[in-house]
Amino acid sequence: MSDIPTRDANGYFAKGNSSGPGRPRSLNRKAAALDELGAGVSEQILQMIVDKALAGDLRAAEMLLSRVWPIRRGRSIEIDATPVKDLPDLVPAVADIMNAVLTGEVTPREGHDVSSLLQAQCRMIEAVEFERRLVEVEKQWEEQNKKPERDDPLASFYRPD
Repeated sequence: MSDIPTRDANGYFAKGNSSGPGRPRSLNRKAAALDELGAGVSEQILQMIVDKALAGDLRAAEMLLSRVWPIRRGRSIEIDATPVKDLPDLVPAVADIMNAVLTGEVTPREGHDVSSLLQAQCRMIEAVEFERRLVEVEKQWEEQNKKPERDDPLASFYRPD
């Protein structure tokens, strides 16, 4: 081991420590310097881009519009479809969506997305219906398999109806 102390009084690695370069300098100073530089000229630059866009520079117009009016990733669509409350309602609802796609009222992607929502709703309806039926079957099973009363010594030989 060397005679150079590895840590100083504050607990930091001492200069000349061979353990490694340490933590790199923060980029906050560089970002702050860029912010200062941009703050002084940002209005001038923006005005220049607006002037170029107004003069017919399509690239400048595209740059402005992409910041002010970004591309929408999905939109609300309105389809006249049958409300779905139960499983039999799904068939006409899917047919309504298919007709909306075929007539060009909505895009195939939008129709696919709405159909996926209907599939999720179908699974939820099936799960609720399954739970309801399971509870009903469990009640019937419990009623049929009640323990016979102890008063009747022959109760274990016959099943009450």
